Amino acid sequence: MNGTQTLGRAIDILFVLAESGSTLTVSEIAEKVGIPDSTAYRFIQTLIKNGFVERKGRGQIGLGLRIFDLARSLSQQIERDLLTVARPIMEALSDDTGETTVLFIRSGSKAICIEHVTSKRLIRFSIESGRVLPLASGASGKSLLAFESERVLKEMLKLFGEKQSEETRLQLVKELEAIREQGYSLTLGEVDSDVFAIAAPIFDPQQNIMASLSVAGPVHRLNEDDIPALIDQVKNAASRISVKLGG
Repeated sequence: MNGTQTLGRAIDILFVLAESGSTLTVSEIAEKVGIPDSTAYRFIQTLIKNGFVERKGRGQIGLGLRIFDLARSLSQQIERDLLTVARPIMEALSDDTGETTVLFIRSGSKAICIEHVTSKRLIRFSIESGRVLPLASGASGKSLLAFESERVLKEMLKLFGEKQSEETRLQLVKELEAIREQGYSLTLGEVDSDVFAIAAPIFDPQQNIMASLSVAGPVHRLNEDDIPALIDQVKNAASRISVKLGG
């Protein structure tokens, strides 16, 4: 096995552990990667020495702290790239629509505003960076949640289910399915009774949900005839950001 193959197998082991969401035995890792137990054991020993995996219990192997340091650094780099790419597109979108544009990312069960371009109109929607909103309410949060992986979606729905009735949870599931199908979320007065929002997803190069881009403004200014054009503008802007990021 040459150096490239060796590196490839080590990376395969890290992906197997990441996708499992838990710990695995050496035999389980070997089976999933498709290598002998003895080979898996040698790779795991090397990864342990370098802090990428750890022994979590008797015979159990899990990801190590160093891999989380790398993930944190990558996340910060991606967020910087996202802001650099998104800002001019958000400014253009705000100019075109006359409304505030907002960029949200998911953090746990919340949506966090990381960038905004405020409308130049006298009456406008205003928000500050760092503002935290619920995932299950509002266009920004729902557009993030709707395009999450099945595993994350199940975890979030289980968490929300502790605070919601079964009827409310089922209604949310139907709404998220519709958002995935149509590619956007439109809400009227959900987080703030006076505000409408239209949000669309932004994807990373692996086609994972990365952020949501929203246009938001006073409900009284939303003309029903203008809604289709606004939706297209938001979707197109979000798509342009995705493409520039390699998504």
